[in-house]
Amino acid sequence: MTPAVRAVAVRLLRWDEVWSGRSCSCPLSAILRILRMRLSIQRSGQELLCEKRGPLAHHISVGAVPLGAVPGRAAVGAFRLAGPCFGLRPEVPAACSGEPGAARPTRACLGLRSGSPVPRPCSMLRAVIQTPLCPLHRAFRQAPGRQLRRNPSCTASRSPALLSCAPWQPGIMAATALKPLIAVCQLTSTPDKEQNFTSCSQLIREAVQRGACVVFLPEAFDFIGSDTQETLSLAESLEGAQIQRYAGLARECGVWLSLGGFHERGEDWASTRRIYNCHLLLDPTGHIVATYRKTHLCDVELEGRVSMKESKFTNPGPEIVPPVSTPAGKVGLTICYDLRFPEISLALTQEGAEILTYPSAFTMTTGSAHWEVLLRARAIETQCYVVAAAQTGKNHERRTSYGHTMVVDPWGSVIAQCQEGPGLCYAEIDLGYLRRIRREMPICTHRRADLYGRVTVLKKPLPP
Repeated sequence: MTPAVRAVAVRLLRWDEVWSGRSCSCPLSAILRILRMRLSIQRSGQELLCEKRGPLAHHISVGAVPLGAVPGRAAVGAFRLAGPCFGLRPEVPAACSGEPGAARPTRACLGLRSGSPVPRPCSMLRAVIQTPLCPLHRAFRQAPGRQLRRNPSCTASRSPALLSCAPWQPGIMAATALKPLIAVCQLTSTPDKEQNFTSCSQLIREAVQRGACVVFLPEAFDFIGSDTQETLSLAESLEGAQIQRYAGLARECGVWLSLGGFHERGEDWASTRRIYNCHLLLDPTGHIVATYRKTHLCDVELEGRVSMKESKFTNPGPEIVPPVSTPAGKVGLTICYDLRFPEISLALTQEGAEILTYPSAFTMTTGSAHWEVLLRARAIETQCYVVAAAQTGKNHERRTSYGHTMVVDPWGSVIAQCQEGPGLCYAEIDLGYLRRIRREMPICTHRRADLYGRVTVLKKPLPP
């Protein structure tokens, strides 16, 4: 790089930008900070070539912007799509190559069946670049005096604005800023606590690398015992080694952790010999900012199919915990069987919840019948995002969990879901979309409290 070059940027060309001439640019320092662990970087004259190969293969050509040049108008390279992502063949036809003057992509070059609609250009590119670039705003904000803002030179209302450097404006998130990304884990917990922690920590670290600001773990993330005696013997207090390890992991990764259902030995353990099913929320410093103890215990007898008696060894929680503010929104805490009781979700919504969490361990019988429909119902009636981390697969010889970890948006659409086996799914939380739905269909203000009362969180619960 010559001394005259003081700014470097990467330009990403969407399909529709190839034809319209619009472009996006953002600081190379922010891009490389995110991609340096995954991309090989080669210096070639005044151009840096960042290349990644794999299932979502793509190329990002990066060049220098001369001093005084307007970001986005200099010829700083192009973003090209290749490989099997969203159906593109490894050898992309000319019509799909993104070359200037090329025809719009057809169904054939996108690998789509005849008669199927061609995806919108924005959504196609978003599917490819979301993985490496989702943490862009979060990483770039850490640079002192910097913020992502809308560039006034971009006048097209439907095209994304240019991302450029601007003075930090406290409390203002620009319209171009990437929305908060959450990660939801799906696990197969066993009685082996060490193995479970290894699995959880791997998923958490993977989620952080992908830019998640909050990671959600399912109920019984610590272990699932094969019987009551084993469950009680493996339980710990909140001051025990297990939670301390997760607190250290939150500090190390700088991420919020929703620990969906911890087998807690409470203060009354010595007298009752019973535990609590405790949902903890940890902040990036490792501090416990909220603890919710499961209020609805699962005592179910489905003849010949499911037999559960949670109250046999678990104390019910005494209260509903008000929602907690996180980078993704205000999170309301619940656990598994609470999903069947809409009162608690309505009460949390009255307190300002924007995200409802249902970390769970549904059985195959109940999950296949009720899981998705209940989650979508809670989202629709509260107009909240619903996040449901789940146990999956064979936990031990006598138990198999349903899985199907998912995220539902305030309209009731499933926007993320895990398939079989342990893993992660990701979702962006769009609070602007949530507020729009609540504004256009204000069901909260339409409720007839004069006829059937109002569900609220009791500050001082009534005695049993």
